[in-house]
Amino acid sequence: MRRILTRWRRSRPTLSNCEAYARWAASYPPYAHNALMRSEESLMRRHFPDFRGCVVLDLACGTGRYGLIAVEQGAARVIGCDTSPDMLTANPLPHRVLASSEAIPLPSGSIEIVLCGLALGHLPDPRPSLDEINRVLKPGGTALISDFHPALYQQGGRRSFQGSDGRSYHVEHYPHAPEAVRQAASLAGLQVIAVEEASVPGAPSPEPAVIIYQLRG
Repeated sequence: MRRILTRWRRSRPTLSNCEAYARWAASYPPYAHNALMRSEESLMRRHFPDFRGCVVLDLACGTGRYGLIAVEQGAARVIGCDTSPDMLTANPLPHRVLASSEAIPLPSGSIEIVLCGLALGHLPDPRPSLDEINRVLKPGGTALISDFHPALYQQGGRRSFQGSDGRSYHVEHYPHAPEAVRQAASLAGLQVIAVEEASVPGAPSPEPAVIIYQLRG
């Protein structure tokens, strides 16, 4: 029932991020629930820092998938931040804030680890969010960001879901070239430590489906 990747179909309307997640929140579980997300999470986990005793920001947290993993791995405090009140309502993390990644309501230098899963493509321009990530990170802090790969988008892959009305919807998305993200991160003051891509096992196309960026403040 739940899907994040489909092939383009003319009959499927595209919803804004706010409208899409308002409709999706009730059925959106706080774990990787399809093959693309499982590939993405496996890639992210390979680059996880040591969470023990750290203050972690789960940015664009949704229902809390990465925040809950950070708690399980010993983070001292995890803060979830998202623009969707419906997703935050479904999020079990005790510390949550309704806000955009472009204006994070946290003090500068207050976060040791930022996790941001599959949200960069919701933004027309990643630079303001990368500026904010750099601002809230402590010097030497780590940011791990994953995204829907632009190569998959160019082949017709779309982020989509089935609503409670039985209809399928696409979610607003903006493909970002890896080099453009790297440049934006550098201009924001972040050091690019690693960039890695992965395909979805068993998918019809061998092209990469997800990409992660490991950054340092």
